[in-house]
Amino acid sequence: MGSLASSPDPATTSLTATTHAARVHARAQEGAHVTDMPTVPAADWPEPPPGVSATRLTWAETIGGGNYSHQVLARGTALELTDVDGDACAHVLLYYADRPFERLNAADTVKIQWNAYLGAERLLLSDQGRVLASVTADSSGRHDALCGTSALARNAARYGDGSAHGPTPAGRELLKLAAAKHGLGPRDLPPSLSFFKGVRVGPDGGLEWLGSAGRGTRVTLRAESPLIVLIANVPHPLDPRPAYTCTPLRVLAWSDRPTAPGAPLWDATPEGRRAFLNTVDHLTARGMA
Repeated sequence: MGSLASSPDPATTSLTATTHAARVHARAQEGAHVTDMPTVPAADWPEPPPGVSATRLTWAETIGGGNYSHQVLARGTALELTDVDGDACAHVLLYYADRPFERLNAADTVKIQWNAYLGAERLLLSDQGRVLASVTADSSGRHDALCGTSALARNAARYGDGSAHGPTPAGRELLKLAAAKHGLGPRDLPPSLSFFKGVRVGPDGGLEWLGSAGRGTRVTLRAESPLIVLIANVPHPLDPRPAYTCTPLRVLAWSDRPTAPGAPLWDATPEGRRAFLNTVDHLTARGMA
């Protein structure tokens, strides 16, 4: 006769060994919060921007280094990105929310405005000649519209791994995950814009790395169209440091109003005015403006 099986030791039994225990364990996590996760509802964020009521917040999150996030924003929403500790790098993609085949075009953003550098009063344009977002404030001045984000092969060669769930994920791999949450695939990822790490073109045509402007700098965007926003917070591909270096990025969004005709930004340049007119014409035809 075989020996009787011994009873399990309660002290070593897993908290999730049974369905009942798993439910108790899961419910015990309610109210728990870690740094790198969204605040839900966003109105519970403890420090809204000056002059902004907490009830207007629609997105509040800290994105850790090597991580990503995504959100859908209404037209007129203000989106503030903060480089908390001085080594964040926000790689951003924008899509028109219910027709994501219209998306950020970095080349047109540079070409149409006759300026390769991002900053306050710049417009982020779609491939349809419309304004997806505008830059309304910028205390960093260290951004990049030329290089895009990092890729799997480059990160693998440089850091030993570039996979989305590895220790040194590439920006493109994370943006693919974010895009999938909105029914988009790898072919839907155009070149991204990068905020908080500066790049300039030198006299010889080469790219000069400027790095960060320091901790606490901010960039505020305004959604001039309804948007899908994808963000990967990873080192810039030109970052010369051998270690994978990226610190938290704070993201806050709140309800506001789009740029109106007659506003200084609307009339800042002939090209920008035309892009705004294209945007409002399209929105009016759809009953959205």
